[in-house]
Amino acid sequence: MDALGYTKELVSFESTSVLSNVPVTDCAEDHLKSLGFLTERLEYQDGNGVTKACVVGRKGPGKGGMAYFGHTDVVPADPWFTDEHGPFEPKVVGDRLYGRGSCDMKGSVACMLAAAEQFSVSDLKKPIYVTCTADEEIGYGGAAAVAQRSELFQEMAESGANGVIGEPTLLEVVYAHKGVCGFSATSRGKAAHSSTREGLNANLAMIPFLAEMKSIHDEMESNPDWQNDEFDPPFVSWNILISDHTKAVNITPPQSICQVYFRHMPGQNPDVLLERAQKAADENGLELDIRIKGNPLRVDPNSDFVREVVALAGRDKAVTVSYGTDGAMLGALKKLVVFGPGGIAQAHTHDEWIALEQLEKGTEMYARLIRHWCC
Repeated sequence: MDALGYTKELVSFESTSVLSNVPVTDCAEDHLKSLGFLTERLEYQDGNGVTKACVVGRKGPGKGGMAYFGHTDVVPADPWFTDEHGPFEPKVVGDRLYGRGSCDMKGSVACMLAAAEQFSVSDLKKPIYVTCTADEEIGYGGAAAVAQRSELFQEMAESGANGVIGEPTLLEVVYAHKGVCGFSATSRGKAAHSSTREGLNANLAMIPFLAEMKSIHDEMESNPDWQNDEFDPPFVSWNILISDHTKAVNITPPQSICQVYFRHMPGQNPDVLLERAQKAADENGLELDIRIKGNPLRVDPNSDFVREVVALAGRDKAVTVSYGTDGAMLGALKKLVVFGPGGIAQAHTHDEWIALEQLEKGTEMYARLIRHWCC
């Protein structure tokens, strides 16, 4: 099957992160087995009790080789841009394939499957590893499970496998990305009719906390200690979201919630910022809950490994990106780049698509890496 065929099949599974990704993992595992991979399966329950699954496959003898990583969960598709076909009904229109996950990142997984299909076990001197994770979009839970529990991942790390995270980069070679941290702060009040003195407006305790969050936001954009010119933007992105979820204007808000999601860079200590947020929460009687922590990724752009991938990809140099990947949890791999088909500008959009040319080139590039590292 070519990459287009694999992509259509994978996209047809609705694997939004709040749902189980077991059906699409079953599909990926069946394909890996049919292509001669030995597989290792890891399942876990997420925080809502939903079963999630990851699969790790190995094909070929020896040590080292190529280790590919992709995720099978997708973001919600609400709204979707057309009534002619649903987000999980992949549709080719012109030179594009539309569907949720086509770009981020089932198209990339499909390219790797199509590339691996070109090589029999007898062609290989070193192994091909393919890992498909869950929950990348909501905190890297699947990658964390793989890093902690997978014997095959331990084998990759110990043998110095050449790692590739297949997130969409338009097949540019990425040597570094930002990390992520997210937390929520909750103020508790008491609901009542706003004309009485019986209520307690939860927003009142939230206001000074928000002032401190705004102060940190401004500092991130102005203080050179929190900046790194390797990235665009070169500062810590400090995104503030607020809501009291109150349904009518004459109700005293019984709760007020602030969420902060920030992206730090290699060499920066996010705990300093989390401690400031915790101090502000304590001073104002708020509950603070850390939801996600993921490390930045950085590999020396002048290393032999990165230079090798750049040359194989036909690029002039490696670049950085400001989003995160499963690489946040895969630090045991010392050789790891982000390199995949499709553009991040198409990811998470209401009309997500991937260019058919990118599926063809992605397959070609992954086959080239397999041939170089494994044959």
